Amino acid sequence: MTDAVTRAADLLKGHRESIDRLDAILVYTLGERFKHTQAVGVLKAEHDLPPSDPTREAQQIARLTDLANRADLDPEFAKKFLNFIIQEVIQHHNQHQS
Repeated sequence: MTDAVTRAADLLKGHRESIDRLDAILVYTLGERFKHTQAVGVLKAEHDLPPSDPTREAQQIARLTDLANRADLDPEFAKKFLNFIIQEVIQHHNQHQS
């Protein structure tokens, strides 16, 4: 291999190692987040509160959009990601209501 190709392969390996570490952080962070949302679902079920809170969801979407802009992340992607998480949480909360 040429020096340029070897250097590119080393850079690629370094980027992939960083991506793998970040993926692990994301998975563990989501795991921790869902532990808390599960507790919220149980609390809501115990107190006969609705599984969805549209006001809170709107606040979270606005907050995440701002964070995405500051982090140089596409805010539309951030909204889609949070909406996916919110739908999962609501589904879990509905299960607790049953």
